[in-house]
Amino acid sequence: MAVPNYTYVKLKMPSPNGVTTIESTYEHAYDCDVECIEYAEAIIEAETLIVNLDQLGSEAPDSKRCAGTFEPAEAVKLVPVDPTCPDDWALRISATLDIK
Repeated sequence: MAVPNYTYVKLKMPSPNGVTTIESTYEHAYDCDVECIEYAEAIIEAETLIVNLDQLGSEAPDSKRCAGTFEPAEAVKLVPVDPTCPDDWALRISATLDIK
């Protein structure tokens, strides 16, 4: 039964003692609108984050890439840093790289 008047930023509603009028300012109304928009955006971001986390949780982990394993995901070859040193001093690079 409340009647808002956006032109004068007033809200009138019936009460036991007659009509009750609530007044405000344009600045306060604007601040309330900004706060409501920020709150709505925060809710949407939170819901999006929850959906993304659920999708990540439902994906099957890659057996080749998981914590605790240090096996390369693709074929590698050893390139010696110094030809006089043993293989312990070699770099491991992708086998698909060009010689250049």
